[in-house]
Amino acid sequence: MTHIVIIGTLDTKNAEFMYLRDCILRMFTKLQVQVQITLADCGTNHVVNDAVSISRAQLLEFYTTTGNQVPPRSRPGAIDDTISCLSNYIRALDRKQKIHGIIGAGGTGGTSLISAAMRSAAPIGLPKLIVSTVASGYTAPIVGETDMSLMYSVVDIFGTNQLLLDILANAAGGIIGMALAYEQRLAQESPQSLTAECEKAERGRTRIGITMFGVTTPCIEYVRRYLETHYDVELYVFHATGHGGMAMERLVEQGRLDAILDLTTTEICDLIAGGNMRASPERLEAALRRGIPNIISLGAADMVNFGPVDSIPPQYIQRKFHKHNPIVTLMRTSEAECAAMASFIVDKVLQFAKEPSLVEVWLPKGGFSSLSTPSRPFADPRADATLFKTLKLGFEGSHIRVVETNQEINSEAFAVAVAERLMNLVYKASQ
Repeated sequence: MTHIVIIGTLDTKNAEFMYLRDCILRMFTKLQVQVQITLADCGTNHVVNDAVSISRAQLLEFYTTTGNQVPPRSRPGAIDDTISCLSNYIRALDRKQKIHGIIGAGGTGGTSLISAAMRSAAPIGLPKLIVSTVASGYTAPIVGETDMSLMYSVVDIFGTNQLLLDILANAAGGIIGMALAYEQRLAQESPQSLTAECEKAERGRTRIGITMFGVTTPCIEYVRRYLETHYDVELYVFHATGHGGMAMERLVEQGRLDAILDLTTTEICDLIAGGNMRASPERLEAALRRGIPNIISLGAADMVNFGPVDSIPPQYIQRKFHKHNPIVTLMRTSEAECAAMASFIVDKVLQFAKEPSLVEVWLPKGGFSSLSTPSRPFADPRADATLFKTLKLGFEGSHIRVVETNQEINSEAFAVAVAERLMNLVYKASQ
């Protein structure tokens, strides 16, 4: 039976959520498919409604896994507590009665609450949709590194005007379609197919995470072609936009990746200089902690990402820029920023590498991207030299192998060499 969870603040949006629930029920009736709807009330005040599956009071019993109830707190603290309760509840419910889709709706407060629980408790692949008043704005803090879907509500989720009803009905159709697809996919993972997958894995199939950027695409193309031609691999390529790196590391933590080619580490530059595509402060840690084969390189270490030209912070106005497109402006990293990036990598590797013999750092001295090769806009030998020197000194005397090559990162020679070396490490790890 298809199981859909609806999350909402029923003390302020009861009629709206009842309509959403009714839409889902009516559509399943027309499809002649059975459905179980779990309606979770995460509002502030108690609501009497027979359709509610779990009331706010019951939700608060999930404050900890031991069932201790949440203490009264001010609004910011109360929201955090509700997120914790809701996340614990979703995890427990999914273990007990498999969830096939989660849908919510809200303004800024409701969206932040519902999305936080989805990010925390719902695995990648499980459909999750929020109808939100902020879906057309800056959504990175909402979606994070997940596969969450957002639908702009156009009007506030307040009242039952026809426009809002139409949008909620569309959202109901959306979550139904996704939930049915997800349920069918799970059903197809029969014991026989799972056994076949396990046998395939035992024959040597390796799941590899790779980071890329537009300016390192040729490298990744060469890597992909080489690995898929010579090895039984499944490649997961992540766009290094800040959340791309976080998504990769989330999958590493979940045990869904076996090796990492972290070729494009530009997110660290943005973290250091305040760019738009910055990594989390925990960047690099997941693969190092797990001790899986892991090659780190310097793709796009020559740049920091900003928005349109008029959005560049005033302290950087005198720096060297490249207009990538109308909404992305790239700034060349300075010597100081290159040194800081190198120190970040050194500190993370030395502190968190569980298996140092499976970690290598590769330095493509011919250029970090298509913009930093000789005669290109971001060519800066002094900044590059600072990066190389800081890395080599940082790893001096450690068990971390540093590989220097004279090729640029986008050369076929570099790509093939680094890909082959990763597979050597994969073999080493299997012994």
